[in-house]
Amino acid sequence: ACVFQSPSCGADKQVGLRDLSEPLIDHSEGQLFLSETFKIIVEEVLCKGTDVTQKVCDWKEPEELAWLLDLELRATGEPQHKLLERVKDVAKYSIKTSHPRFFNQLYGGVDYHSLAGRFLTEALNTNLFTYEVAPVFVLMENEVLRGLRQLVGWTEGDGIFCPGGSTSNMFAMNLARYQLFPEVKSRGLWGLPRLTVFTSSESHYSVKKGAAYLGIGTDNVIVVKVDDGGRMIPKDLDEKIMLAKSQGTVPFLVSCTAGTTVQGAFDPLDHIADVCEKHKLWMHVDAAWGGSVLFSKQHRHLMKGVDRANSVGWNPHKMLVAGLQCSALLLQDTTNLLRRCHSASASYLFQQDKFYDVNLDVGDKSVQCSRKVDCLKLWLMWKAVGSAGLEERVDKAFIHVRYLVEEMKKREGFQLLHEPEFVNVCFWFTPPSMRGNEKHADYQERLAKVAPVIKERMMKQGTMMVGYQPLGNKVNFFRVIAFSPLLSKKDMDFFLDEIERLGNDL
Repeated sequence: ACVFQSPSCGADKQVGLRDLSEPLIDHSEGQLFLSETFKIIVEEVLCKGTDVTQKVCDWKEPEELAWLLDLELRATGEPQHKLLERVKDVAKYSIKTSHPRFFNQLYGGVDYHSLAGRFLTEALNTNLFTYEVAPVFVLMENEVLRGLRQLVGWTEGDGIFCPGGSTSNMFAMNLARYQLFPEVKSRGLWGLPRLTVFTSSESHYSVKKGAAYLGIGTDNVIVVKVDDGGRMIPKDLDEKIMLAKSQGTVPFLVSCTAGTTVQGAFDPLDHIADVCEKHKLWMHVDAAWGGSVLFSKQHRHLMKGVDRANSVGWNPHKMLVAGLQCSALLLQDTTNLLRRCHSASASYLFQQDKFYDVNLDVGDKSVQCSRKVDCLKLWLMWKAVGSAGLEERVDKAFIHVRYLVEEMKKREGFQLLHEPEFVNVCFWFTPPSMRGNEKHADYQERLAKVAPVIKERMMKQGTMMVGYQPLGNKVNFFRVIAFSPLLSKKDMDFFLDEIERLGNDL
């Protein structure tokens, strides 16, 4: 790779010759750079980035940020000291998602055992497709998936780690279609009837994306009504399935949600399973956010009936803090459906005359070829704290939410959308100038502007981060997510104080 021949000068002319007795990379220099980089990671990301006296973000406008980072790529490399400055700047200006006051997303916090697993995963640079190149991780992934399936309530089954919950949902949709029409794999869509998918109005957008990606079409995703708490209404599901059949379509999948993105709602899985069994439909549970309640004896009732599903998607990188990304698709199937649906049987990878059990070559279960190891971070964390430790994390998150809601009710200006079912707390903040004006014609229009202004202020001051959104006919409201193991009651109190401080003058 170090010798290049110029086509214009003939084979005798060699360009870019290097002494081939020496490696291209200087190990000592590289290891020194790595060591110094780790020091920056520890100081800037893991110390300052989890310290409540430090900012969650150091906000810069795009033009200034691009200039500070010196993003331009050049023909010649930079010296090590300059590169270390770049590393420090990347850490400095990135959002500190491990910070206790990062309430913005359905992920956050840090688990140090998991982080060690992530570092080790990167260093080993393993592709998880055959036993010969990934013997440790083939066995480890199987064991972690077995443990997750047991929590669902299955003694047998299958599964695979996917690059995110959206992919898990798309895999489930593809599997459900293949089971009903296996010829789709070879013949494509032309011979299929019009297929329909059913999901709630508050399900994740990946259901529609999956329908578009797989050629089913977003028009064939039938939206089922939800109750006031955001839970799918089984009666409406049953009626919409019967209507779809009467219109000549073929219903094949119901995608339920255990922990919706905004309100944290859990669809009534047992009742939905009754409907699915009645109509012989594949039941998928998108438990990317809420699946971790299965660790808790106190809260697993929220997913009662999950064992009746055909497939479950679960993201331990969310509530369990396993780190991005860690997303499992779990199947009750024992017929090798994953492999049959997704395999291409590439002979240069999946030779059938290998000297070991070729069933350990798991790569053909996925539509990917290159597949990152996502099981180690969860395995190492689970080994460190045990199921009891993960249960404690789930239970503590609920305790924090109860405290936050109780304190919120004691203060003027905070209005809950409803009592939270999970660890999503959705609320409006009404500034003093607007209180008592709820019946004014422009009240909702004015209220919609409050959350965006408070969000801008907190970002530019760097004190914390929390998300907001509208929902249906409800104007912008805040959604605070409280689950990080780094949280304390002081952080809950700070959150309420800071919302007031940033919004009282509006």
